[in-house]
Amino acid sequence: MKALTELYAQQFKTTFAMMLQYRAALAIWMIGHVLEPLIYLVVWSTAASSRGGSVGDYSTREFAAYFLTMMLVNHVTYTWIMWEFEYRIRHGSLSAALLRPVHPIHSDIADNVSSKLITLPFMIIIAAGLALLFHPNLSPSPWVFLAAIPVLLLAFAIRFLFEWTLAQAAFWTTRVSAINQIYFVLVLFLSGQIAPLSLFPRSVQIAAEWLPFRWMIGFPVELLLGRIAPVQAMTGVGVQVAWVILGLILLKAVWRRGVRTYSAVGA
Repeated sequence: MKALTELYAQQFKTTFAMMLQYRAALAIWMIGHVLEPLIYLVVWSTAASSRGGSVGDYSTREFAAYFLTMMLVNHVTYTWIMWEFEYRIRHGSLSAALLRPVHPIHSDIADNVSSKLITLPFMIIIAAGLALLFHPNLSPSPWVFLAAIPVLLLAFAIRFLFEWTLAQAAFWTTRVSAINQIYFVLVLFLSGQIAPLSLFPRSVQIAAEWLPFRWMIGFPVELLLGRIAPVQAMTGVGVQVAWVILGLILLKAVWRRGVRTYSAVGA
């Protein structure tokens, strides 16, 4: 435990220094993270205005609340490992990580958390500015903010574990861009990123209930909007815990097999 604590502390320092050196790249990345939900917000707000002020059970101001909240939740839960793992395999940089006395996943967790600590305050400021422009209808109960802490942590854990597991496909194929694209299309539709899940056909809603994507993004957003009752929230946390356990099992199983087949391709 002491070794892990020292590892995380050092990794935080390294990531903070790196992020500060690449401020322009960080700014460009943040713009991309804001533009996607902003585009969806404008599209659905326009659609609601043209249909008498609402689409389904969302009004124009409720769409504003949804997508601004989703922007922050997506930021808290995002990972980039699916894009980096292939590079590590092809260029052999994973070899050095395997020689260390701790699992490489710890370095990725530290990097990910560090980047969020740096960028989250700016994302909150941006969301506040957009709120002044779009006037979201947002008035959750006080209990929601307490429940949001474990829900967001579990959402991040689910997303991190499943994306880290899927990234290991690079052990068997050195080009995983097609797999990544299929995955992100599923996330886009089944997590509620492109639109609230209540606007989709019932079959899609059922699929979202049984797959992990909703529990990564959609469920925390619905909770923060006050659209989930306390009993539903408790049930949802139980589902999240189950997905975290399954994610840990899958990650360990795939890692054991992947490391056995690993060979660095080289630059």
